[in-house]
Amino acid sequence: MTIPELLDAARTPLISYEIIPPKRGSSAAQLMAVVEQLIPFAPPFIDVTSHSAEAQYEELPDGTWRRIIKRKRPGTVGICAAIKSRFGVETVPHLLCHGFTRSETEDALIELNYLGINNVMALHGDDTGFQKSVPPGTPVNRSAIELVHQISSMNRGRYLEDLMNAVPTAFCIGVAGYPEKHYRAPNLTWDIQYLRRKVEAGAAYITTQMFFDNAHYFHFEKRCREAGIDVPIVPGLKIFTSARQLQVLPSRFHIEVPEELAGEVTEAQPKHVREVGIRWAVRQCEELFNAGVPCVHFYIMQSATIVKRVVVQLL
Repeated sequence: MTIPELLDAARTPLISYEIIPPKRGSSAAQLMAVVEQLIPFAPPFIDVTSHSAEAQYEELPDGTWRRIIKRKRPGTVGICAAIKSRFGVETVPHLLCHGFTRSETEDALIELNYLGINNVMALHGDDTGFQKSVPPGTPVNRSAIELVHQISSMNRGRYLEDLMNAVPTAFCIGVAGYPEKHYRAPNLTWDIQYLRRKVEAGAAYITTQMFFDNAHYFHFEKRCREAGIDVPIVPGLKIFTSARQLQVLPSRFHIEVPEELAGEVTEAQPKHVREVGIRWAVRQCEELFNAGVPCVHFYIMQSATIVKRVVVQLL
């Protein structure tokens, strides 16, 4: 089923999750164990992130630094296939513009189509400090809108080459939304207009960046509807687990931590910060579900321990 179909068919609140592939050289067994812990809660779908190559710096014995290009976390397609085959759960692989050519994207989409994975998330991708070198004339997607157009074209049977009797794909395309606006956007109005263009290009649903104040989501959803965006908007959430996140999350994701939450985290002993985060996440979910939101999406990365303590209070 497509993600919108899953949301439309929901008769009780749904909770989906986003996980990250293991580092290069690691085993996927631990990640599959995380998924196994989530299965009793009937997740409607699970997102699996994707990563392009990135620049890292290594200090040498003589005090100089060496720039190393690494792709840390391969395996998105394989992990999605394994989860869907083993657990029967819809999976949503992330596809990126940054670090991938259009040919590489088409190859990945063909593999996903063969595997029966028909939900995908189209993203620009983070700046990793490394810009992939491609031969002149090699087509690349410069924005998420262009990536959505490429996937939509395949859904109409149009591939990069002019193929006779090409069979159309049936991908359901998700895109990202930013309740507190994307950091590159000059204002929320412009950001929502850009989001509308992604929907017009073929996106069927939106998953938001994490937020800790539901007022941001409700305002964003209202503005989207006023702008003519009528696809489902799934709120993305994260559970606070350490005081360090007071600095890391705003810096990395350009989001706000409400004064009340920041105060509770600051006043709590380190071992009790997770309890603060769990209580806050439960309150967020209850308010969203009471407002009629059919599904929330938790960014959990590689552990189900904390999110389970939230979910058992909700379902």
